Amino acid sequence: MQFIGKGVPMELKLLFEMEDKLRLFDLARHQVSKYPNLDIFAHKIDGKWNYIKTADFLKQVDDLSKGLVELGVKPNEKVGLIAGSSVEWHIVDFAIQQIGAVVVAIYPNITDADYQYIFNDAEIRVCIVSNKSLYERLMHLTESIYTLKYIFCMADQEATRSWNELKELGTNCPEGTLSQLRDQVQSNDLATLIYTSGTTGKPKGVMLSHDNIFSNVLGAAEITPCKAYDRGLTFLPPCHAYERMVLYTYMYLGFTIHIAESFDKIGDNLKEVQPHIMTVVPRILEKVYEKIMKTGHDLKGYKRKVFDWAVAVAEEYDPNPAKRSFAYTMRLKLAKKLVLDKWYEALGGKLLTVASGSASLHSKLTRAFLAAGIPLYEGYGMTEASPLIAVNHYIKGIRVGTVGLPVRFVEIKLADDGEILVKGPNVMMGYYKNKAETDKTIIDGWLHTGDIGKWEDEKFLKIIDRKKEMFKISGGKYVIPQPIETKLVESKFIEQAMVIGDGMKFASAFIVPNYAHLLDWAKNDAPELARMSKEDFLNTPVIIKKVNQEVRQANQHFGNWEQIKKPIILNNEFTIENGELTPTLKMKRKVILEHHQEEFNALYHMEND
Repeated sequence: MQFIGKGVPMELKLLFEMEDKLRLFDLARHQVSKYPNLDIFAHKIDGKWNYIKTADFLKQVDDLSKGLVELGVKPNEKVGLIAGSSVEWHIVDFAIQQIGAVVVAIYPNITDADYQYIFNDAEIRVCIVSNKSLYERLMHLTESIYTLKYIFCMADQEATRSWNELKELGTNCPEGTLSQLRDQVQSNDLATLIYTSGTTGKPKGVMLSHDNIFSNVLGAAEITPCKAYDRGLTFLPPCHAYERMVLYTYMYLGFTIHIAESFDKIGDNLKEVQPHIMTVVPRILEKVYEKIMKTGHDLKGYKRKVFDWAVAVAEEYDPNPAKRSFAYTMRLKLAKKLVLDKWYEALGGKLLTVASGSASLHSKLTRAFLAAGIPLYEGYGMTEASPLIAVNHYIKGIRVGTVGLPVRFVEIKLADDGEILVKGPNVMMGYYKNKAETDKTIIDGWLHTGDIGKWEDEKFLKIIDRKKEMFKISGGKYVIPQPIETKLVESKFIEQAMVIGDGMKFASAFIVPNYAHLLDWAKNDAPELARMSKEDFLNTPVIIKKVNQEVRQANQHFGNWEQIKKPIILNNEFTIENGELTPTLKMKRKVILEHHQEEFNALYHMEND
């Protein structure tokens, strides 16, 4: 076995003692003491950036905490939080934490079935949501969520209970009560439950303590090339473990966090804020790159030729100067002057770090952005690790195609089969109410990630395969193939299905139609098709439309990111004989993908290397 990153416990203990064992909600008070004039947040109100002092933010946190106390929320009670990126999300987060309760941060766009499961599993009695739509949605689910008693809405809207009621209720809470509850919270206490999809499709509650996440904050802070009062821009949902930890890091380092208006307005917000740091998922970078390419392809004549040449130069870029020839360096200098520098300026022109995580980046994009001077650093993690495990960074350099080096306090070991094993103070406390899964995932203190890796240059980690079938699309959401495939083949017109799309923009599937049933259907609805060969028959628009209708029916049972888009219809079945099935008829996914790589590449507009 190979390993890297030893010597964790004593170093962590000393640093934690130095930092006075900060709990996550202490980060705002830490700011007030170190950076008293700092604006902790900025967000748009009526088209103008509104800045919030840390002390004013804390006042709102305390007011809400008192309301929760008066409502009867007890230490260790699980409280729901459903909202997108907003200042209000962070007020609720800290208000719950500092009375010793546990934040259950949930995505606003999951299915009703997932809401029901999570609320019942966590026994959530109180939930705060962002808007009337979510409020009404939960109200309709109250009969199937047996513990839910109170729902409050951040927005003051008609026919909802506003969180202002909680704040008003809190005026009856003595200041001493809040201080006493705050003092009782230990840094090794459970801070949050983050539900993540398991291989069966049933969400699992990842238990993370203050120490778990704060150890990650310290590790990330050490490799962040920014200083106090710098500007961060956030647009990813803070309920995601990755963005949440990053935002805590911004607070620790004393940045002003600018909350983007929406995904569609990121471009405008980048120009206005001129951030020094931001985080992205690959899908964001893909959209930026697609927009750049479209702009370039709209050029004519000589300008178009110059653009194409500059892009070709960028895609050859190696971040290691020793590997760049003098001739290439000269070409790059000219390409930057003519084209590439404009890319950096379009992102505000001040960026010191763009951290990409949650799914793998295409090397072509990484090289192109780095060539343009955009400081793009790819990392790797999982919710069960708080979530950061490894990252490329400016101190030790970048290796394109890898996820970098282990962060401070984290030890990585590769098992005999190549599985990435992780140990450190960032490893979760376990899965909530699920000891069996915990014991399968954490063995002798090592977190088994389910990913297969290898070392490059002895210390840079490269992800080479998924041990588990579950994968992420480039937006960072998990897709679990088995339940989707099961639902697809429930249709009598679909014989076999294999979900694909790891690291891609969307999930798709290889679909093998049931030829016999489609032929019977066609005899009544389109008799002329019955005289065609099997291959021609399956490729007619009528049959393709029919198969797509069946896929859309199956899609109704899944979240929008799990739904199958642009399925690839295959003419021939997966068989044991062609090596695509095991003797027990399980799909050999890698073999099937290899056999149909051309169709896969065409779907996702990829080129063979």
